[in-house]
Amino acid sequence: MTYNRKSIMTSVTSVSRALRLFLGAILIQALAPVSNAQQFRTANDHVYTDAQAARGRALYQQKCAACHGEMLEGKNAPPLVGGAFLAVWGAQALSELAGKIRNTMPADNPGKLTASETADLVAFVLQAGKFPSGRNELGTDDTGLKAIVLAGAKPAQSQATAPAGNLNQVMRGILFPNSNIIFNVQTNDPGAPPKPAAAGSNSNGGFSWTTWGNGIYSPWQMVDYAAIAITESAPLLLTPGRRCENGKPVPVDRPDWIKFTEDMAEAGRVAYRASQTRSQEAVSDATNQLSDACFQCHRVYRDKRGFRQGDPAAAAARCTP
Repeated sequence: MTYNRKSIMTSVTSVSRALRLFLGAILIQALAPVSNAQQFRTANDHVYTDAQAARGRALYQQKCAACHGEMLEGKNAPPLVGGAFLAVWGAQALSELAGKIRNTMPADNPGKLTASETADLVAFVLQAGKFPSGRNELGTDDTGLKAIVLAGAKPAQSQATAPAGNLNQVMRGILFPNSNIIFNVQTNDPGAPPKPAAAGSNSNGGFSWTTWGNGIYSPWQMVDYAAIAITESAPLLLTPGRRCENGKPVPVDRPDWIKFTEDMAEAGRVAYRASQTRSQEAVSDATNQLSDACFQCHRVYRDKRGFRQGDPAAAAARCTP
């Protein structure tokens, strides 16, 4: 019998292709249960029980209601129900919410909640938000919580432009420390020689930003950078969607708020021009404009009349004129 080499090779190729398709189909079928198990669920998929939420309610009243309100409506801390809450947490996995609660709450005594207590609190938040209960309790395993998205909502903004912090965090993280660098010039000359370090001290004295950063940049450069940081970060106070620490929206559309923001940016520019002269006196004079820019905004939106200093109710009233 005579065999055609080309016919044989064609047959072998066809068999090989068919075998690959057959094995691929088997592999897909074998992995299908795994893929389905890894699909994301939402809080609408009955992920907690009523009994678990009841435990969470008791714990909430004990540890959370004073700040977040009896009905989770928000007080001097953000609301845990409604549109404001979903705007922040709706597109995030429950692991993020659980981690926030477990690691940072209650604000006056954080890090004491157990994993089970945290899950109970999350269950109560879900119940208060009208998410349906089910037969199985919400677990404490982080991997499982990562597979449950709160509401499956799409972020209103891209991750690049959406605010990551509330107004208080932006103030304390950027504007407060950089303003203090400039205010520090009033009593400490950046051009003066550094003071000798005290015995046993790790610091070499002088005009230091932080101990670990001391010496990386010259003192006058630090003042320059602080002024630029104030100017560049002032517009962050106008970022759409940003909220105050108490959960209220930052009044980005109000003319007075816009003006306060512009005044802050201009105060940063003035401080930068003064710093470029390398004159302690010039920068000290510029701090007057910076202080005034802070004061004009604080007296309307932060320092509420009729409240004692440190009164939690004052924090609840902030961000409203």
